[in-house]
Amino acid sequence: MKVILLERIGRTGSIGDEVVVKDGFARNFLLPQGKALRANEANRKKFEAERAHIEKRNEERRNAAAGIAEGLNGHTLTMIRQAGETGQLYGSVAARDIVEGLAGDGFTIQRGQVDLADPIKTVGVHTVSLALHPEVAVTITVNVARSEDEAARQAAGEDVSVHTLEVEENSDFAAGQKDALQDDRFEE
Repeated sequence: MKVILLERIGRTGSIGDEVVVKDGFARNFLLPQGKALRANEANRKKFEAERAHIEKRNEERRNAAAGIAEGLNGHTLTMIRQAGETGQLYGSVAARDIVEGLAGDGFTIQRGQVDLADPIKTVGVHTVSLALHPEVAVTITVNVARSEDEAARQAAGEDVSVHTLEVEENSDFAAGQKDALQDDRFEE
């Protein structure tokens, strides 16, 4: 289906571009959300008549997103979650959790603006990209930890998962020695 884009759509085109997209993409996403018009003479004339207004509205949205991005730039979000000894979370940190955490810090974003391929499932410091506008993106740091103390140590650059594994290996070694001593006693 040929459409006229009313805003910049990633990998598809910019404002005013006439592009051919799959019918389902146009019918289910672009047209209902007001991001495009069907490409016909009436809509071309309508678009040209409103082009200045559409571009002005896009500029306002971009400026608002840039303002939010300026506040988010370098922001670190700390998420306290339960995790096992190996650093594996019992649940996960998904886009919804990041949106709720940012709302607690005073930032209003939508779940669809969080670019998270897979949920975060391990303790540690992770980078997450936010697409606030098709032309404005920002990266934040999400610090997932078991406690506030651990979050502070991770923020200082300490790798707590390695420390946890070393403690676990040492305890396994000690347990192995204890088992070996007990086995020797039974052989006599």
